[in-house]
Amino acid sequence: MLLIGGVVAAVVAGRDNGDTGTATKTVRAVIGSEKAEFFADPDVVKALAAKGYTVRTETSGSWAMEGLDLKGYDLAFPSSQAPADELADKYRARQPLPRPFYSPLVVVAHRSAAEVLVANGLAELDGEHRGTLKMGAYLGAARADRTWQQLKGAEKYGELTGTLFIASTDPETSNSGALYLAAASYVEGGGRVAASDKDVAATAPLMRKLVSVQGAQQPSTDAAFRDFVSGAGNPLVLVYESQVAALLGQGTGQGLDDLTVLYPDTTANSDHTVVPLTEEGRALGELLSTDPELRGLAVRYGFRPQGATAEFTSATAAHTAYLNQKLTGVRQAPVPTSAVLHDMARRARG
Repeated sequence: MLLIGGVVAAVVAGRDNGDTGTATKTVRAVIGSEKAEFFADPDVVKALAAKGYTVRTETSGSWAMEGLDLKGYDLAFPSSQAPADELADKYRARQPLPRPFYSPLVVVAHRSAAEVLVANGLAELDGEHRGTLKMGAYLGAARADRTWQQLKGAEKYGELTGTLFIASTDPETSNSGALYLAAASYVEGGGRVAASDKDVAATAPLMRKLVSVQGAQQPSTDAAFRDFVSGAGNPLVLVYESQVAALLGQGTGQGLDDLTVLYPDTTANSDHTVVPLTEEGRALGELLSTDPELRGLAVRYGFRPQGATAEFTSATAAHTAYLNQKLTGVRQAPVPTSAVLHDMARRARG
């Protein structure tokens, strides 16, 4: 989620986390930082070792992977399909690419903010802590530079002041920030995915508003989500559903009583996609996709395994007050190519 240039950290799965030496193949991987805790989990290390693997991981921004020299690595594991496709073309990786799990983007809101959005036709609630954000209506409010003070019912809450906006991460460096623009531009473009300079130019003014109103943006959804849960920051924050699901799974966390999860009626998924650089890398990517134990462990970190809903549905059964398990009423926006999305992000940042 924090997308930065270069490799910034290393986690060696199987070295200090209870590996008994049973692994026979060492696989080197560059991964998005949001998956570092998953690969460092002792249970994941044990499950991989039982299948004959020790995985050595280094973290990088998903989009920054395009600029890395990946010679000597077995796989790259960005958090979106667009940078994965770019890497696959660059390294001539055989298709299809394994996509072990994914997570949709959601908006976390304080209860007061959610109630005001509902009162003004910008959202709907189907439970105490869960609802739907109407993207078309929200983008209309953003286009008109509406403030919280102009919204009915906001006067009851002193914290709701200033321009109405969803806090997102820097789209030039952050995957979630870029996917936010992908979904917003799809809605603004009348349900068409941007595919040309003309398409990007047509939606650029509104995309610039969505970004410029925020001022300084957080570098990662991790930092933004921590601030939100602690009670700081903006009343509306774009995060990954996996972050919410992982927090709920821990059974702890301040601010849960005040948390409302709004699923945009048009959103974008973060498709965690493996780019195999060797046959060992492909085998590991397929193992992450198909092994029941590893799929179950991915759910522990809030990820939705590809190809089935049973694991996620079962694991999050106690949290349906917050989570839209079946993504009912949520439309998936196609994501532009990496080149188009980079251009869109540059124009949005001015």
